[in-house]
Amino acid sequence: MFGATVRSRCEIRDRTIYMEVYGDNKVSYRVTAARILKNSRQAVTYGIEVEDAKAGEKEAIPDFSPDIEDAVDFVEMLISQKIRPSRLYSKALKYLCISI
Repeated sequence: MFGATVRSRCEIRDRTIYMEVYGDNKVSYRVTAARILKNSRQAVTYGIEVEDAKAGEKEAIPDFSPDIEDAVDFVEMLISQKIRPSRLYSKALKYLCISI
């Protein structure tokens, strides 16, 4: 049987760069901080951005974690493994599977 589903709207506001590291592989790794508005409630969320300016690639996960330590730890792992933007989502999935 099918039923109606209500999808909550999630909006990210006031995004700012919390930390940025330019890796030796010429890729920028960023942790962003933003306010997230979901169902009329506000919370702080931390996102991840990986940008390769030379190749023109950029990938981002704007709401990676509500915990700053998880976001910074994940970016440190990306830097140490010299991860390119195209591999961000697969690494994030592996990281979240281990950390949950």
